[in-house]
Amino acid sequence: MSNKFSFRGIIPPLVTPLLPDFTLDVFSLEKILNHIIEGGVHGVFILGTTGESPSLSQKIKIQLIRETCRIVDDRIPVLVGITDCALGDSLELAEMATNYGANAVVAAPPFYMNISQTDLELYFRDLANRCELPLMLYTIPSHAKTPISIETAKSLSKHPNIVGLKDSTGNMDYMNSLSEVFADHPDFGLLIGPEERLLDSMKVGFQGGVSGGANVYPQIYVKCFEYFEDGDLDKAQEFQNMILELSAELYSHVDHPSSYLKGLKECMKLSHLSGGILSPPQRPFSDDEKLTFHKKFDKIKAKIQKLLEE
Repeated sequence: MSNKFSFRGIIPPLVTPLLPDFTLDVFSLEKILNHIIEGGVHGVFILGTTGESPSLSQKIKIQLIRETCRIVDDRIPVLVGITDCALGDSLELAEMATNYGANAVVAAPPFYMNISQTDLELYFRDLANRCELPLMLYTIPSHAKTPISIETAKSLSKHPNIVGLKDSTGNMDYMNSLSEVFADHPDFGLLIGPEERLLDSMKVGFQGGVSGGANVYPQIYVKCFEYFEDGDLDKAQEFQNMILELSAELYSHVDHPSSYLKGLKECMKLSHLSGGILSPPQRPFSDDEKLTFHKKFDKIKAKIQKLLEE
C-alpha cells in the first residue's frame, strides 16, 4: 500500500456521458476527457455524485473505469469512486481501478443503512486495508446520509492507506474545523466539493477542488487555483466570482432537487461535449425549461469568453 499520492488542484468530478439507451457513450467520454485535460486540470474523478454513480450498473461502472484509464493514458491522475452499499461491489470497483491503472479510489459512507461513527470508522479501515490503491474519504451527508465526523476523519487519517478527504458538506464550520485539525498534516489532502467555496477553502488550507463546472469550463477553475497559488488574490477572486455567477444562473435554473445535474448535463450538450442524457431516475429539463436555460447559457458563455480573453 502507498500513501504517497497527493491531491492538489482542480479535479473535475466527471459527468458520465450516456447514449439514448443509457449505455456508455465512449465517443463523448473521449471528447470530455481531452477537453478537460487541454483546459489544464490536475486530475479527474469518475463515478462520483456528478457522475451519477448510484444510478449506473456495475457493468457500466467497470467499463467507465477501463475506458477512462485508456483514454487518459497517464496524462493526469485518475480517481475512481467506489461508493456502494455493498462492500463486495466497492472492492470489485477498487480491484478494477487497480487493474486498469487508476491512481486512487474515493469512498463515501454506504448510503442506505443507518451507521454509527464507530461502525463507519471500522468500515473505512476494512476498505483501506483491502484496497491496493490509496483511499480518499468523501463526506456528503446530503446524499450519503451518514456524515464523517471531524473525530472520525482525524482517527482515519492515521491509517497509512487513507490519504485525504473530499468535503461536500457545504458547511463552513466543518470546512474550517477540518483545516484546523489538519493544518500540521499537509500530507493528508483536503479537497472541497461545492465550487462556490473553492477560493474560501484554499484560503484556509485546502489543496483544491472537485468542481463540477470544470467539465464545461475547466479554465475558469484552473485560473482561480493558479492565481491563488501565485498569491494574486484579486485575480483569483475575479474567477471565483465568475464561478459563483455560473452556479447561480445554471445550477438553480429550476426548483428541483436535481437542478444542478440537469443544468450541468444541458451545458455539456450545448457545448457539444455529450448528448446531455441523464441516468434514470434523473430526467432532463422540459422543452420550456430548455428554452429559457439556453438564453442563460449563451449569456454566461459570452462572459466567460470575455474574462478569459482579458
